[in-house]
Amino acid sequence: MHTGEIEQMGDDVAGRAVHIGARVGALAKPSEVLVSSTVRDLVVGSGLAFTQLATRKLKGLDGQWAIYRAEPSD
Repeated sequence: MHTGEIEQMGDDVAGRAVHIGARVGALAKPSEVLVSSTVRDLVVGSGLAFTQLATRKLKGLDGQWAIYRAEPSD
């Protein structure tokens, strides 16, 4: 998961946020929810716990991106 501004193109969406979300989602295993640090920061107090898995280069994007696994907190 990632969140950000999108560009509406008819019935489709595009933009950097869509690209980042696709890259993060492609890293997830079945039944696993992975999020960007943007999502983690926006849901503080939500009852979710986050474990940082890696800092990775995402194809087509500059810099390194922190990837987190989201799980219900105990």
